Amino acid sequence: MKVTVKQLVEQAYSEIETLTAEQAIKLHGDDSVLIIDIRDIRELEREGRIPGSFHAPRGMLEFWADPESPYHHSQFSSGKKLILHCAKGWRSALGTKTLQDMGMENICHFDGGFGAWKEKGGPVEELKAK
Repeated sequence: MKVTVKQLVEQAYSEIETLTAEQAIKLHGDDSVLIIDIRDIRELEREGRIPGSFHAPRGMLEFWADPESPYHHSQFSSGKKLILHCAKGWRSALGTKTLQDMGMENICHFDGGFGAWKEKGGPVEELKAK
């Protein structure tokens, strides 16, 4: 491999805004913020989610964010500050960098992901079965 995942994540961290889990918890519930969970649906079913967060699977992130995509979701063009998270912060760092490279400006992620959120006492809810 020419570039490892670790190198990609380190590069992303050097180019994006990264919040701590504590900062993200303080912003939870702020109407000007939308927390976006990019974990796989099986992770949400197994571990729960942040109340009020929007689920956008990592594999669809660019398609849902792009207003010219037929898959666009309006949450990405809401004008709110978007805070991405995954389980540990790696996927969300890469996703944040990608969306930033696409031209999104009001975007960041938080370090440590859902694991850090839970560890720091952030609220968690179970995913309701459909």
